[in-house]
Amino acid sequence: MSAEATNPATAGPVAPTAPQALTASAVPRRKARPRIDLRRLGRAALLGSAARDKLPDAISHVVEAHRAHHPDADLEPLRRAYVLAESSHRGQMRKSGEPYITHPLAVTLILAELGAETTTLTASLLHDTVEDTEVTLDQVREQFGEEVRYLVDGVTKLEKVDYGAAAEPETFRKMLVATGNDVRVMSIKLADRLHNMRTLGVMRPEKQERIAKVTRDVLIPLAERLGVQALKTELEDLVFAILHPEEYAHTRELIAENAARPGDPLAEVAEEMRRVLREADIPAEVLIRPRHFVSVHRVARKRGRLRGTDFGRLLVLVNEDADCYAVLGELHTCMTPVVAEFKDFIAVPKFNLYQSLHTAVALSRKRTDPPGGTPGAAQVVEVLIRTHQMHKVAEAGVVALGNPYAPASETSAAAAATTPVGTSVTETADAPADGERADPTRPGWLSRLLDWQRAAPDPDTFWSTLREDLAQDREITVFRPDGGALGLPEGATCVDAAYAAYGEDAHACIGARVGGRLATLSTVLRDGDTVQLLMGQDPASEPSREWLEHAHTPAARIAIQRWLATHPGAGTDPDDGTDPAGPDGTGTVPGETAGAARTASAGAGKAVTAASAGPPDVTASASRPDPAGPAARPAGGAPAPRPRRADVLADPPGTAVRLAGCCTPVPPDEITGFAVRGGVVTVHRAECAAVAHMKSRGRSEIGVRWGDTAECRVTLVAESFGRPHLLADLTEAIALEGVEIVSATVEPPSQQRVRHTYTLQLPDAAGLPALMRAMRDVPGVYDVSRAQHQAPAS
Repeated sequence: MSAEATNPATAGPVAPTAPQALTASAVPRRKARPRIDLRRLGRAALLGSAARDKLPDAISHVVEAHRAHHPDADLEPLRRAYVLAESSHRGQMRKSGEPYITHPLAVTLILAELGAETTTLTASLLHDTVEDTEVTLDQVREQFGEEVRYLVDGVTKLEKVDYGAAAEPETFRKMLVATGNDVRVMSIKLADRLHNMRTLGVMRPEKQERIAKVTRDVLIPLAERLGVQALKTELEDLVFAILHPEEYAHTRELIAENAARPGDPLAEVAEEMRRVLREADIPAEVLIRPRHFVSVHRVARKRGRLRGTDFGRLLVLVNEDADCYAVLGELHTCMTPVVAEFKDFIAVPKFNLYQSLHTAVALSRKRTDPPGGTPGAAQVVEVLIRTHQMHKVAEAGVVALGNPYAPASETSAAAAATTPVGTSVTETADAPADGERADPTRPGWLSRLLDWQRAAPDPDTFWSTLREDLAQDREITVFRPDGGALGLPEGATCVDAAYAAYGEDAHACIGARVGGRLATLSTVLRDGDTVQLLMGQDPASEPSREWLEHAHTPAARIAIQRWLATHPGAGTDPDDGTDPAGPDGTGTVPGETAGAARTASAGAGKAVTAASAGPPDVTASASRPDPAGPAARPAGGAPAPRPRRADVLADPPGTAVRLAGCCTPVPPDEITGFAVRGGVVTVHRAECAAVAHMKSRGRSEIGVRWGDTAECRVTLVAESFGRPHLLADLTEAIALEGVEIVSATVEPPSQQRVRHTYTLQLPDAAGLPALMRAMRDVPGVYDVSRAQHQAPAS
């Protein structure tokens, strides 16, 4: 979208035509088109507009490409858009000396060849008018409607005069938000960047490198996620040529050497496949699909010396889904399959709409490379099997879906043709209300990105987090016990799942079960895992600072960081020996964090987090809870009951009190209190090590006494010898006593001994001795005691 883009004919380090010439797909087009001459288009533009109702010659290539996909399209909006764009850009020139109108024409041609519908093409012709000319968004709305205005506004850059260094990240933020409402915004941006990358040759080297890096880090991952492989692969090659010119030149030589060889093993295998499929009476096209430069480079780094079959793959196109599996069966029957290479992306499509069967067959050992190859060396041919419609979507991605906002009567057939098998067109979004627009192409990753970007506090955080998020190019799906699903990036942990399901209410997460087994919150989830998130009912629950080490998604990291920033000194481990008390003696003491027991359980390899904070309808919600409500709600929708604690009275009467997490006093323990922030009195057992520590610092004791309430919370430590099923037996013994487990940690075994720490909610403090006896009676347990933290060093 910059007038600085230059002519590809101009000398420079990039040879943009080379990747296209050497790796052009063998898929036949409906009609071969000559290479577009931008200088000729510029001359046509300078001659002025055609007659009022006649299509200008300058857009003839666009019209031809558009009619190839949409024979009945109304071309009048394109004519009017070109007339406005040409008159608005008249007099503006690119650095190459060409009229600026050649840029929007080239962008529109790229989209037309991918099959974009008329509204997208209209907006692409106008995409720079508001940014670079006197045309306003109101004019665009008046002449072309609200949809075109929205698309043009979405790709219009923010001014550096207004935003300074934040202009680029804020422009991308604006563009992504617009894409969340209409994915066609990003389609136009990708085509715009592709043309600018093709014509980057006379830019200063440092500017070429800067633009290439942004393209690599942001736009190529977006093209991959939107499934627009045709744009993604060419962008990869152009970036490769700029950022790695030596590797690019070497790869180019490898491709040229392979092309010069007298024999092509891929052509031989393709002919054999055609014969096999003809004999099986399966109508199919078998095509050779050359690898692009970056793909060849990756294969060379993985396999070392390349052979003839490494420079391409075979593509088999059929008419029906069932034919894909019929082809697979024939190939595996008549050839030697490489079982480890089989993948079924038809039954389980990728998150970017991609569908295909992937397999590979090994050539017989008598087949060898031409002279220079290794005699008798077996070669493997990769094969892609898909329908013609799947191929269209694989190449054009969301662009192939047409207009997602057209009336249902106009799009139902197209949506059915492009929707992955076994899925719903609107499965990624709830049904819209009357008159509300819903985009069936908005995938889960985009929804998550839009969620976390709202919480990004500044442009730098957004920009760095966006690059990190887009670098996570693989997704997994995990399931909740109620059958719901969560889409997460590969490498996500239970912490990420909690924040994906509950947002900031995940601060109250106290554990998880993965596949029915208790697991640490740091557990890395795998595709297909079943995850039950266990949510605490204590409003004072808080995230641990250690969770940041295990948070893989931006949404989780930003939520935790924001909470920690607003709660200085919180989220720390009470065992770390720190004293958050300020110099004025009004701060908290070690172990007073309300979520101390749960906080200490977050470390990877340090503890196994477990919880049972109530019945299943409380601990695992079927859907994201009301953001305004507590962390978890019962099925009926009523707020979860707040756990009661032992009643403590302080002097003077009416003073707010809370029980210390370091020693969890219960009736009839001897207790004492100390004032902390906000006038709250924290109650400790008299023998608690923190009491002596605070007395040594001159802190004044406050008189406290037990009230009438018998219910209490206590932390117990069980010492045991390691054995299978010990944790299950202990939790069963606790449950039989009618006691609720708030949280539990199990430290790694040391010399065959295991230490368990449980925070428990007792209905009656008088039952504590019986509970401790029941726990001691569990085989392998040799001691149960009240938790007691060590006092920090003075």
